[in-house]
Amino acid sequence: MGDERVRVVLAMTDTAYRDLFDDELRSRLEALADLVLPGPVASFDPPEVRAALGSADVLLTSWGCPPLDAVVLAAAPRLRAVLHAAGSVKHHVTDACWDRGLAVTTAADANAVPVAEFTLAAVLAAGKRAHAFAAGFRAHPGELGWRDDVAATGGGVSNYRRTVGVVGFSRIGRRVVDLLRPFDLTVLVADPYANPAAVTAAGAEPAGLDDLLTRSHTVTLHAPALPETHHLIDARSCALMNDGATLINTARGALVDHAALSAECETGRLHAVLDVTDPEPLPPDSPLYRLPNVVLTPHIAGAMGTECHRLTTLALDELERLVRGEPLQHQVHPAELAVQA
Repeated sequence: MGDERVRVVLAMTDTAYRDLFDDELRSRLEALADLVLPGPVASFDPPEVRAALGSADVLLTSWGCPPLDAVVLAAAPRLRAVLHAAGSVKHHVTDACWDRGLAVTTAADANAVPVAEFTLAAVLAAGKRAHAFAAGFRAHPGELGWRDDVAATGGGVSNYRRTVGVVGFSRIGRRVVDLLRPFDLTVLVADPYANPAAVTAAGAEPAGLDDLLTRSHTVTLHAPALPETHHLIDARSCALMNDGATLINTARGALVDHAALSAECETGRLHAVLDVTDPEPLPPDSPLYRLPNVVLTPHIAGAMGTECHRLTTLALDELERLVRGEPLQHQVHPAELAVQA
């Protein structure tokens, strides 16, 4: 971008900033560019922020960045790039950004790592019925006679020669398939947009959704929330799943009809591990909170703690490429957003 130092505005909440930056990453940022403001902003309305936008070349954004609409962009005539240190850009990148021709990048590849790791742990724990056994111990402290009843449900306890269905060959879905390679598992993938040859090369078997549901012992969701994926797992889909099968959702809550899933889980026929729900959180009277065959976690699969530094590192790598005039590696294009989270 020429001989002048690139000027950056941080657009995110204070909490996001604390999670994303340690001293080392802050020093790297300051070595690469000049900060127009000393800290992050979560609103573009204050006059001093509008003035700062006027000299900004780059917005480094994350959670809590306000929408970049035409009014905001009008105050930022020098702006050339929006580098997002988080996953989805749909919450802040508007049509005005594309009309302006801004370069937009995402750290979704970095955020995919902990989600895939969480999913792997959930798959293996589901195969061993770890959560059901833990619930049994709570209900029968000091006893072991109840173990056979848990072990006998849904075909027993095993991660050997079992079938895992991965719904969505997204960046996370692909990582999950790769992480499952070392185990004695058959992996199916259902994704209408995936190249079957790419699925096979990754070590999985392409399958239709119905086929995947009927064959899998564990089903893990990695599809985006789109009109056509709303309640992708509904009453009909649940009915196709094997007795004792586990549904894992670390993607978007709207993929699942929670009333239909609750009905199956209340009978004990299905198990579930839900890191995302719709609504989020579920209302306090949802039966899913109290069922021993259901694990609810509060949207923790994505980057947390020091995992957030991976997001910052990716965004700063992009900033360094931009400063050097090199091609960006994690650029988002408007046509891709229609099939992304």
